[in-house]
Amino acid sequence: MEPRQQGLLETEPLREVDEDMVSEVDLNNSVTDEEREEMNNELVKLEEEISTLKQVLASKEKRHFELKQKLGITPLSELRQNFNRSWTDMQTSTVYKKTSETLTTAGQKTTAAFTNLGSAITRKFGDMRSNSLGNSPSFRSFEEKVENTVTTIKSKVGPGAGGGGGNFEEVLSSAANASSQDTPTNTMSESTEHPC
Repeated sequence: MEPRQQGLLETEPLREVDEDMVSEVDLNNSVTDEEREEMNNELVKLEEEISTLKQVLASKEKRHFELKQKLGITPLSELRQNFNRSWTDMQTSTVYKKTSETLTTAGQKTTAAFTNLGSAITRKFGDMRSNSLGNSPSFRSFEEKVENTVTTIKSKVGPGAGGGGGNFEEVLSSAANASSQDTPTNTMSESTEHPC
């Protein structure tokens, strides 16, 4: 054998002699035969207890399923109940309340904007009415449609709305549908009678 270099790490790999020496070390020397027997007995008892607990659990799960069947509790009803509980929890959360308050404020500001828009349009129509254009049947028909649309939007979006319902897009869509169902009463000759 060659003398080994002194250092933190040995540079040479283990030889067969070293490996044999390691395998001959008896790691169980610290445990007496009596302690080994006690450990084996404890291990057997633990395995028996685990087996018993598994049987008890299986029995209880079976009984749990039977009771649910008798009570008419289905997986779908449980899912609904969990969803309802989650929905209630979400509604009581701080984030939901803040979002709700923000949307309410936005709705109020939108209503105010439409009110201002309606007032501006009404003033403009008043100005136009004083001109000769305001006397034409086509202008009056258009004016009525716009006023009806603004009134519809105000009633559906406004804070004191009886229906107080739908979202902004639904209200605009219903107002557009209502005004598009009215057929225009003007003809080509009427529009040429009063040029803008």
